Amino acid sequence: MDRIYVMQLVQSFQSGGLTRRQFMSRARAALGSAALAQQLLAACTPTPAQPPRPVVIAVPSASAPMEGTSEEDVITGMVEYVGEDGETLTGYLARPKTGEAAPGVIVIQEWWGLNEHIKDVTRRLAREGFVALAPDLYHGVVVSEPDEARKLVMELDMAAAIEEIRNAIDYLQAQNFVSGTKVGVVGFCMGGRLSLQTARAEPDLGAVVAFYGSPLTPEEVTDVTAPVLGLYGSEDGGIPVSSVRAMEDALKQAGIDTEIQVYEGAGHAFFNDTRQSYHPEAAADAWQRTLAWFRRYLGAGS
Repeated sequence: MDRIYVMQLVQSFQSGGLTRRQFMSRARAALGSAALAQQLLAACTPTPAQPPRPVVIAVPSASAPMEGTSEEDVITGMVEYVGEDGETLTGYLARPKTGEAAPGVIVIQEWWGLNEHIKDVTRRLAREGFVALAPDLYHGVVVSEPDEARKLVMELDMAAAIEEIRNAIDYLQAQNFVSGTKVGVVGFCMGGRLSLQTARAEPDLGAVVAFYGSPLTPEEVTDVTAPVLGLYGSEDGGIPVSSVRAMEDALKQAGIDTEIQVYEGAGHAFFNDTRQSYHPEAAADAWQRTLAWFRRYLGAGS
């Protein structure tokens, strides 16, 4: 990040274009320090007797640190960014090697954690022309047994997880290799549920894709503004098709652009090609729908 970018943040905040939370999150990502971001906020916030004043602050010249590798036509690796309370958060980021700015997409993990399958999905999005970031909501823990995964889900603070997703959104929006003013979000299983719940809390979403995530209730739908693509299996024992259709009806009645696809013969986790639940035909069609949805509402992509 450079000095010009930070000054643009200040101008946007002072003109009302950014909320305090958005300003703090993006300033933390740009400056690499919650303390510096707080100083910047104080400097550009007017007191009743004092108008806003020009801000001068030293800004690191390097872009956000990223330790990773180059794989075929994408650049990948773990990144660090600052959370709402100043804590260090991490995620797996993949972006096209072209160097051109591209739309951002948040990828939300299944209940197993940030495993190789989710990293592979992140890379696949990058190969399609998106900058994809998968936040590590379990903070380094990855499991493979259902009982272990169930325990982690039960222990997860969903409200805190949504805030971490929002911090990841802010991180993407602060990067000069991310284009557009809004990002997309796609999640699987637990991540599908979190994608839908994030849509209720985050105004900076341009598009939502939920793979077999617990449907929103009609009451919850009233908080959603972003277009929603829902992808479900008819044989999902944990998510009744009737609940999916009820969400679809509520979204349409609320005027939200919505597309719901229920795949006959497919069960839960039909997209995960590392599990016995994998359904190749449903997965292939769902992937094309996902790409088309993001290209429609976020632009670009190859």
